[in-house]
Amino acid sequence: MAHQSDLIAEDIHAYLKQQEEKSLLRFITCGSVDDGKSTLIGRLLWDSKMIFEDQLAALEADSKRVGTQGEKIDYALLLDGLQAEREQGITIDVAYRFFSTDKRKFIVADTPGHEQYTRNMVTGASTAQVAVILIDARKGVLTQTRRHSYICSLVGIRHIVLAINKMDLVDYCEKCYSAILKEYETFAAGLGFESITAIPISALEGDNILQPSLNTDWYQGPPLMHYLESVEIADDAAAQSFRMRVQWVNRPNLDFRGFCGTIASGAVQPGDELVVSSSGQQSKVARIVTMDGDLPQAVAGQAVTLCLTDEIDISRGDLLASPQSRPHFVDRFEANLVWLHEDALLPGRSYLIKAGSTIAPAQVDAVNYKVNVNSLQQEPGKTLELNEVGICTFSANASIPFDAYAENRGTGSFIVIDRITNATVGAGMIDRALARATDSHWQTLDVDKLAHAALKRQTPKVLWLTGLPGAGKSTVANLVEKKLHSLGKHTYILDGDNLRHGLNRDLGYDDADQVEHIRRIAEVANIMVDAGIIVIAPLVSPFRNERRMAREIFAEGEFIEIYLDTPLAICEQRDRTGAYEKVRSGELSHIAGIDATYEAPEMPEYTFSGNIMPAEEIAVTIVKELFEDDHVLEWEI
Repeated sequence: MAHQSDLIAEDIHAYLKQQEEKSLLRFITCGSVDDGKSTLIGRLLWDSKMIFEDQLAALEADSKRVGTQGEKIDYALLLDGLQAEREQGITIDVAYRFFSTDKRKFIVADTPGHEQYTRNMVTGASTAQVAVILIDARKGVLTQTRRHSYICSLVGIRHIVLAINKMDLVDYCEKCYSAILKEYETFAAGLGFESITAIPISALEGDNILQPSLNTDWYQGPPLMHYLESVEIADDAAAQSFRMRVQWVNRPNLDFRGFCGTIASGAVQPGDELVVSSSGQQSKVARIVTMDGDLPQAVAGQAVTLCLTDEIDISRGDLLASPQSRPHFVDRFEANLVWLHEDALLPGRSYLIKAGSTIAPAQVDAVNYKVNVNSLQQEPGKTLELNEVGICTFSANASIPFDAYAENRGTGSFIVIDRITNATVGAGMIDRALARATDSHWQTLDVDKLAHAALKRQTPKVLWLTGLPGAGKSTVANLVEKKLHSLGKHTYILDGDNLRHGLNRDLGYDDADQVEHIRRIAEVANIMVDAGIIVIAPLVSPFRNERRMAREIFAEGEFIEIYLDTPLAICEQRDRTGAYEKVRSGELSHIAGIDATYEAPEMPEYTFSGNIMPAEEIAVTIVKELFEDDHVLEWEI
């Protein structure tokens, strides 16, 4: 490496000690496409002489082969290592680099500028303390500049470097610099940044990177490296109350039981009292165990194993905290959500939320409002598309421990995971706890489901018929009910079309409303099953996720999924409403199978070919299979 300290040769131990005692700054470079983020970091590494000799040789060769600067060194190639990045001249993934100067150590995250890679930018920003936002002096403040600035504010970055780049291409014009600074400061006034430091730079030519540039004698501020070496960052995590999520319960033998995790905030030492946020049980710290031996104290950022004086129930995902300052433990909260997936957020759909090692099923009850990244104005909306940001109300299936993100970044953040694909689809920052759904008292009733069923002398179930519009669901449902009625069974049909005239008259046919449509019907069906009734629900119910959600509401064996697998062409022939014809002519939209998704069941209890098997025969088969051996008649009331 070109840059070396004399101590490396003279006293390696002293050099390592010196490195250990340096402060560490994590910063991110962000901004719009082609603003020069990768070039800037490459220039920092080059000018700081933090490049190995083989890297230098490879960089010179790559600059001639795939570079964008002619015969000059293309510093961006130090960061853009993926083949697709070099071919397109863009950044796709987050590139992390470590480097060090005499005054400080740095970890820099170079993030993509393209809108479709906003999810990667969120990842890089989540651990940063300073954001270097680049702006092309020729283009000024762009939409992606605003988007990245807003996300930096959301994730808690409070110090901004406004690096107005490519000043060499505007002849180092002070007026251009001042106009961009004024526009940005006006936009960012409400984002809560503690400081905004503007620096006119040329990443390619090195102006105001390490040393003040003679080309900008009108600028009296520090060069970029001087700012990064001297900016004061308060260590908020160390001053906060103790928090540690349990990542693993270590029980190698009968004589040792420790709780492993990384301390999110605060400090702990033997003798300190801790509380388990989920149960409220308390104990004291007996030992702080590490690979290097026991510690007298551990602080935020350290990975440790805590041994307690009492045998209390603690599991993976539990949050250990100071009893004097306990976290929230509720199942409803409001959060800022950045949506990261091509498929839109659907309120009412069941997702997984993961906070540290805590995982719980949850749904978005409502998108309270969306944020316009250009104006920062609140706008109405019932869903979030890719890269949109909104304030959402969440309900989890179980209470989870957390702090507000503004108070503790480590315990106030979470990700949203799609339950079917396991893809990360959203990143959230909790704003505040809401009244718990479980706070309302559950009234115990003496006449329960078994009593209702015994009185009716039947086994309550829900027969969930799904398939394309026109597949024959309502026809089969009607025939099944007639046959069950003739057998003396108590039944009711929850027909999706009929319910849109009353209970669901406020819902349309887009994906978000389809999710709510199914959620409401599933809840009504559950109430009716609890009353001992056999429910028949002929519904398109186009999404597997919602059909699975409906199944999970019921007890084992109560939910019977019946798929009428009728080809689209046959469905169109049978259509009496003219819906298919209207969709194809453009008069209507969101009809499953035409311009909206229908996800066929993967493992239904029954599948019938609606174009081969007559509806009468399907109905007879369902009744025979499900109710011929119904022993509920033997029950005693």
